[in-house]
Amino acid sequence: QVQLVESGGGLVQPGGSLRLSCSASGSILASDVMGWYRQAPGKQRELVATITSGGTTTYADSVKGRFTISRDNVKNMVYLQMNSLKPEDTAVYYCNVRRSIFRRIDYWGQGTQVTVSS
Repeated sequence: QVQLVESGGGLVQPGGSLRLSCSASGSILASDVMGWYRQAPGKQRELVATITSGGTTTYADSVKGRFTISRDNVKNMVYLQMNSLKPEDTAVYYCNVRRSIFRRIDYWGQGTQVTVSS
């Protein structure tokens, strides 16, 4: 089992920055992909960014150039540095671990609220 706890959300003005952190407890495998998703009110949960243990990253087009995902394989942490925040980035952000051995299993954190508003 994997437990995920996010932190770092809050209220920020447009153009500002926030750094989200996610701490994973339990066994994190080298093959696990860690990532961040978000869900705005009335919308489906969407991918923000993912990272492999080797450092390969993917980003949603809407955050490319503004957000940076990173991972600490020793501490089992994943981070999301968010710069140049826009009101449309407002959402609950969820940490995710995706494990694909024989079948796919997704582990989720409880989410942290990010609000971008003046």
